[in-house]
Amino acid sequence: MIYSRSAEYAIRAFVYLADVPDGKYAMVKNIAEESEIPTHFLAKILQQLARKGFLRSSKGPTGGFSLRKTPGDISLLELVDAIDGLAEYERCPSGMTECNDEAQCGMHESWKELRSRIIGYLEETSIADVALSLQQKREALSKQAKRRRKK
Repeated sequence: MIYSRSAEYAIRAFVYLADVPDGKYAMVKNIAEESEIPTHFLAKILQQLARKGFLRSSKGPTGGFSLRKTPGDISLLELVDAIDGLAEYERCPSGMTECNDEAQCGMHESWKELRSRIIGYLEETSIADVALSLQQKREALSKQAKRRRKK
């Protein structure tokens, strides 16, 4: 995995929230159930992201969370950075604290290239992209299931 379980859960929750209409809110228990995330863990993650300005939150019977920006304007990199930070991508993969551009370990150049590709992917991929991909996958699976039932 290229990011933590917390970041993964945040991404899943944001994909769910991408379908919530403007002015509406989704309750944590609904997001958690649909996204298969432990409710108490998700609540903490979403509260953290609300404090960081990614989400709106509202209390009460019609309350919950909604995205503050459009799904196309939220990159995976922003979410991963907000949850995990980016320090993990800067560290030497072999654990050498003295490894840097001037004093390189044997893995330095290959990790530098891989790290750049990972960061680029996270930066270029938005929540809208992930939501669309998931929707397309669900549609394809539904078509496959229909074909199997016809046989």
